[in-house]
Amino acid sequence: MAASSQITSMEVGKTSQDHLKVHKMKKKVLRKQVRAQHTLMRHEGIECVSHATQSLVVANAGLGNGMSRHQLFRIVEEYGLVETLLMPPNKPYSFVKYGTTEEAKKAFDALNGKEVTREDFGQNIVLYINFVEKVFWKNVVPTSLPPGLTVVEKVISPEEERRMLESIDWTEDEDTQNAQKTLKHRRVKHFGYEFCYNSNNVDKDKPLPGGFPGICNLFLEKCLKRGYIKHKPDQLTVNQYEPGQGIPPHIDTHSAFEDEIISLSLGAEIVMDFKHPDGHTVAIMLPRRSLLVMAGESRYLWTHGITPRKYDVIQASELGQKVGTITADVGDLTLNRRETRTSFTFRKVRRSPCNCIYSSVCDSQKGQQRQGQPSFPLSEMEASKLEQEHVHRVYEEIAAHFSSTRHSPWPQIVEFLRSLPKGAIVADIGCGNGKYLGINKDLYMIGCDRSKNLVDICGEKDFQAFVCDALSVPIRSGSCDACISIAVIHHFSTAERRLATIRELARLLRPGGTALIYVWAMEQEYKKQKSKYLKEKNDSKGKEEEINTDTARGLLSDQMPDGSSQDSASSDQLLNDSKGKGCDAKPVADSRLPVHTNRTSFHSQDLLVPWHLKSDTKKKGASADILSFPAGSKESQELSPVFHRYYHVFCEGELEAACRSLDCVRVQKSYYDQGNWCVVLEKL
Repeated sequence: MAASSQITSMEVGKTSQDHLKVHKMKKKVLRKQVRAQHTLMRHEGIECVSHATQSLVVANAGLGNGMSRHQLFRIVEEYGLVETLLMPPNKPYSFVKYGTTEEAKKAFDALNGKEVTREDFGQNIVLYINFVEKVFWKNVVPTSLPPGLTVVEKVISPEEERRMLESIDWTEDEDTQNAQKTLKHRRVKHFGYEFCYNSNNVDKDKPLPGGFPGICNLFLEKCLKRGYIKHKPDQLTVNQYEPGQGIPPHIDTHSAFEDEIISLSLGAEIVMDFKHPDGHTVAIMLPRRSLLVMAGESRYLWTHGITPRKYDVIQASELGQKVGTITADVGDLTLNRRETRTSFTFRKVRRSPCNCIYSSVCDSQKGQQRQGQPSFPLSEMEASKLEQEHVHRVYEEIAAHFSSTRHSPWPQIVEFLRSLPKGAIVADIGCGNGKYLGINKDLYMIGCDRSKNLVDICGEKDFQAFVCDALSVPIRSGSCDACISIAVIHHFSTAERRLATIRELARLLRPGGTALIYVWAMEQEYKKQKSKYLKEKNDSKGKEEEINTDTARGLLSDQMPDGSSQDSASSDQLLNDSKGKGCDAKPVADSRLPVHTNRTSFHSQDLLVPWHLKSDTKKKGASADILSFPAGSKESQELSPVFHRYYHVFCEGELEAACRSLDCVRVQKSYYDQGNWCVVLEKL
């Protein structure tokens, strides 16, 4: 009897533990469900609902975390007729629409909290399911190839592919081993001429011995005969990529090679990314044994590269075979595992300077370009003129396009505004399109900006704003509880003008009042972390919004300075102070201002930053004179106008030093925020 009682107690205890375990698991699933709801609302603007519908969102099962369309479809089709399966690129969730609400409810009950194994990864993941009212998506217009680009399928036979691959000996090759010391991300071998990666050019007086492998010469004769190329190349670069490897976005050096460049893909297919200077990107499938021909605009103006990753997002209907661009059609995307690929890239070495019409990116014509570029200002008058031409005028003309990219407030600026007491009077000096004017409804906020067109945009949003210069703000001294100056002071071209602007902010504050200042940082890589400005692959510019959402398209562009077209300040002593802080900027006094290459590290503190204006947002009557093409030419009609904005990027400690030089304020706080130096001042 005692033994029986003991067994019963043990069983009861085990049952109780099982119930507790199940209860904890249910709580965890519910917690993850709620988190998935918040993520969906934040990223896509789609609200989950508590009642059953025909449509589900499946969190933890998307292209962004390694779930293929084939596997997910097999999982969800068990519970009914799947009318639609939408898988947004790079997102960890997918959308499923069933024929009936009952089928969707059945799938919800069976799959929520279910653990599955990703076939291609061999890893377990847990699915979290929510209902959504309706799933919308746009009919994606097929993207055209960049002008001058051609892809020819099955240009050689499998036997010719085998022979070409066997013609390259990767073992015991000293040149290859030396090359691999500088190109750790892939194996590379050169024929005809060595390409020097430190100078991005070839030594035209030092041809390599031996010439091309025989099978390559036969291939080139075929290309000439079929009209794929006009001239026989004399330089060959062979690259071998393992899954996960790639090449950075680049334009083959104009001065090194002639117009035509051809590249043969062997061993496996790959997706190559092309990008226009205006930010427009095109992903192109290059099938195995296909030939890529780049000429004209696609060769001279667009960058091309291969993103390092083990899987490519491709059209499901193409299955990696059909040539074409990869559109953002969420109803027809899947993952494709990469395999080892070898590319044979043939070029013709150029014997004279390049005189193409793409002078903005042509290294042969850079010297000619610089003659028309403004110099670093050596007087107050020159500084004012520089800012008028390369700050004020530019923002007047790009205001509409600029505003369309500025709608995501930065968290730490929002935190500053929300920390202020109710009823505080706050001035936004250089308010741009007013994206911070409505953050805290408990504040009395007023904005000002040098750009009338940006101020007009504020007015359209019913914000209080007026036109003025940051050097002289028509607000009574000591009347503000707080001020913000976000991405403004770096537009002033001398240290004195930058300091004068900070002094003007201090004048507006009452004693005890605070000011938040943001300026662009020279250091875009800080504490071994790259800023979002450098992380180009996160760029969402031009992103298709396929799924019932009006999400902000400028998330990455919002990480760039707002550049609200004002003017600025500091002193000669402050410049000397900043030089001792480890800043590697090159002095630019008595020299032309360099033009910065967007999404790259800075090499000068004073520079011109291009803004590529979308044609449909260009102000009527505006003019751009940076990219010049023959009137009526195809390029003059298709390319976006480019404007150059002046910036002074701040070295670490430079902004603090400027602020501390004023007796009327103290630095309350200083920090680094996504490529910007930031200071909170308190009026004494």
